[in-house]
Amino acid sequence: MSRFKSIVFDVDSTLSGIEGIDWLAALRGPETRAWSATLTEKAMQGEMPIEAVYGQRMQKVRPNKAEIEQLGREYVERIAPRAREALAELRTRGIELAMVSGGLREAILPLARELGVDERSVYAVSVFFDEEGKYVGFDERSLLTQQNGKRITVLEMGLQGPILAVGDGMTDCEIKPVVESFAAFTGFTRRARVIECADFVIENFDQLTELVLK
Repeated sequence: MSRFKSIVFDVDSTLSGIEGIDWLAALRGPETRAWSATLTEKAMQGEMPIEAVYGQRMQKVRPNKAEIEQLGREYVERIAPRAREALAELRTRGIELAMVSGGLREAILPLARELGVDERSVYAVSVFFDEEGKYVGFDERSLLTQQNGKRITVLEMGLQGPILAVGDGMTDCEIKPVVESFAAFTGFTRRARVIECADFVIENFDQLTELVLK
């Protein structure tokens, strides 16, 4: 028996131990890295809406195709401990798994493949390149560039309930009204406001498996 029929995972600092945009910003030097990290933390703490920082960061970093591919490898390299085993076990129990992220889809897809999550169940923001692989923009219409975008996205997915959402930031807390439970993942970072919002707090993926299959 499982407590939930579907699980929605955040990606950055949840399934993998990096913040993708900050990793890309670091390629532009320490000042850009620090600037991006400050904005990311303010957004994840709920001090600023994500839409107030998303375009700024992308315009400054302007990642090219090769850098996105490199980030994809980094996501896989930094997979959360025991995440592979946990998601494999959950799949064998017939639980539907989805990834919903404000990160860049093209970088996240290799992680999804590594974790056995169907590409059709990966919701993230597309980034666009020209024929030479240079950055030309991102999907500015994506709901996932908005503070309440994850909530709307999950609501429209039509997942079978009960649904559990798992994440580390305030954009993940936004999902709570449209799912049965929200678990704050603290394996990489602890944010007091996110923990206050959560129904459960888990530090690792063994605890997630125990929670879901209890």
